Amino acid sequence: MKRLRLPRSPKVLVGVGIELFFLVLTVIGPWIAPYNPSYNGFAQNLAPSAKHWLGTTALGEDIFSQLLNGARATILVAVVAGLVATLIAMIVGISAGYLGGKADDGLSMLSNVFLAIPGLPLLIVLDSYLPQADRSNSLILGLVIALTGWAWGARVLRAQTMSLRNRDFVEASRIIGESRWRIMTVEIAPNLLPILASSLLFTILYSIGAYVTLAYIGLTSTSVWNWGTMMFWAQANNAPLVNQWYWFVPPGVCIALVGAGLALINFGIDEFINPRLREAGLTSKVLRRAGLSRRVRLGVTPVLRETSSPRRIHRSLQAGVQR
Repeated sequence: MKRLRLPRSPKVLVGVGIELFFLVLTVIGPWIAPYNPSYNGFAQNLAPSAKHWLGTTALGEDIFSQLLNGARATILVAVVAGLVATLIAMIVGISAGYLGGKADDGLSMLSNVFLAIPGLPLLIVLDSYLPQADRSNSLILGLVIALTGWAWGARVLRAQTMSLRNRDFVEASRIIGESRWRIMTVEIAPNLLPILASSLLFTILYSIGAYVTLAYIGLTSTSVWNWGTMMFWAQANNAPLVNQWYWFVPPGVCIALVGAGLALINFGIDEFINPRLREAGLTSKVLRRAGLSRRVRLGVTPVLRETSSPRRIHRSLQAGVQR
């Protein structure tokens, strides 16, 4: 049986490397932080130096230690919210697409309601009803964010399920008497794994933005360090006005890198799903070996050159597609 592998393109490798770096930082960040992020015994507003790599805050706290500690809460909330939102989207989307009828109408209406309500205002309202102690709980905040981020994925999964429910393998399972639950979980869900993975990546990206936004406007507990809290305190102490870029730029760069890594991985998933994109990802070297042109004119089907041996062409194209 032929193994299925993600394309080993540079963008996918870079995306995976970025995400692995931040996952490791999530685990070991608080341990390798040189100081307690809340300790304010240092001199105030120090510029970056060998002792304080990112300087100190207006209260005399080490910014680099806050950055390392903030990675754990930010990534943890995003992963929890992404997993829970994807699970809800899978249950609602597959159930609506396969069952049809009144079940489809009810679940679709529920999805449309959450799509119609702006996500951030709804998130602010839900967060305002949380007890003060729960605003510092990463798991609780992840669950709250998940409630506002599942609807779009559910709509996509519903559409894909509707295209699968009348396929031959589903009809065969229905004829031999398999239950609806088993058909949805064993027959349909595995065929949606690439879409589920893509939905998970973008839900995690949405969750990072939502959590950082809540922290930046001061709706989360300031006792828990995250990248949004760092920017909240930088703004509160007018860091942009006094050119203390080392206070607010590093957390912003980290958020951008995590988002870029997720987007790069999603490009690889798109190539894995779509054969046309997978063929478009062939390198110039492989195309030259196969006798194909890198630039193909619209409406013209590329053909192999006669000077290339069939065996060599087959090996080159096979190696390129596996990439």
